[in-house]
Amino acid sequence: MGIVRPHLWFDDQAVAAARFYAEVIPNTVVHSVATAPAGVPGVAKGTEFLVELTLDGMRATFLNAGPSFTLDEAFSFVLDCADQAEIDHYWEVLTADGGRPSECGWLVDKFGVSWQIVPAQLDDLMSRPDAEGVARATAELLTMGKLDIDRLERAYRGE
Repeated sequence: MGIVRPHLWFDDQAVAAARFYAEVIPNTVVHSVATAPAGVPGVAKGTEFLVELTLDGMRATFLNAGPSFTLDEAFSFVLDCADQAEIDHYWEVLTADGGRPSECGWLVDKFGVSWQIVPAQLDDLMSRPDAEGVARATAELLTMGKLDIDRLERAYRGE
């Protein structure tokens, strides 16, 4: 059986995106960049074409193949953060230079890739036995852009 891994289509920023992620996401390495052979529709021969990388331990392929398809929020990477400082750090780094915040912990980076920047304990919070507390935490989450762990916990407790 094979291994499932993401394959993302970029217009022309696959290499830049992979190198950026290698700088800011731990356990990320760019393994190879292949150039396009002759005959690839919409891509000039010799252009940086396929990027093989490991993104936080997960193999991925990025492809430069022109503007026929675009990335959107229907696909996102989830980045689990240990604490509020990590959430703040990744939010700042990934929204910089043309990225944009969205709702409920989601953002789109400068390459058009969608990310969910969430506290690692979010699944635990949302599966606790107090259904009313979970409902309050969920309602609070829905008002946020960048997630705030303290606000979510206070909402769960009804404060």
